[in-house]
Amino acid sequence: MYNIIKRFFDILLALIVLIVLSPFLIPIIIGLRLTGEGYVFYYQKRIGQNKEYFNMWKFATMLKDSPNIGTGSITLRNDPRVTPMGGFLRKTKINELPQVINVLKGDISIVGPRPLVDKTFNAYSDSVQNKIVRLKPGITGIGSIVFRDEEKLFENRPNGKDAHEFYQEEIAPYKGALEMWYLENQSFMTDLKIILSTAWVILNSSSDIVQKWFKGLPEMKSKT
Repeated sequence: MYNIIKRFFDILLALIVLIVLSPFLIPIIIGLRLTGEGYVFYYQKRIGQNKEYFNMWKFATMLKDSPNIGTGSITLRNDPRVTPMGGFLRKTKINELPQVINVLKGDISIVGPRPLVDKTFNAYSDSVQNKIVRLKPGITGIGSIVFRDEEKLFENRPNGKDAHEFYQEEIAPYKGALEMWYLENQSFMTDLKIILSTAWVILNSSSDIVQKWFKGLPEMKSKT
């Protein structure tokens, strides 16, 4: 029953977002078409429920060949691959809005684990991988909120530590623990709190609402 009702609200919310924000999205589409490399949407193969692949929609914020340049799937603060308009879209999370199309298609939900590419998914332990694919991924989730400024973590990583090594050793285990927390605590109330928290931290990036609203969250165990 939870999954059926959740799917109904996913469709309802996605339609509301498309209708209400369409006057705002159209200028963004025009702006992207006229700036950067001139392309509007970016489609990336991600791992979904039951490990089925799908193409996730995003507004284009980086150079077309960015996966093959620099740090690849990892984006750093002031990353030179990010376009000028893309920097604003990423900071405000507006670049994620086209994913409502994925919601309507049934690829993802509004709330769920973050859908990952192969490389970052494989950074999870086997036990986490086997459990996380049971869930439909989401536009937002507890991991997305906690890691809303992931680029800052990379900026503050120990000197000399490679970005991919840092992700594998410290970020991936914590992300996996957060997604396991969601698996064990998912409910309508948890989903509602995640949606409200997402909106709040976009407006108040330094807020500690996550620590106040969600009890029993795992803590990041730094190896530094």
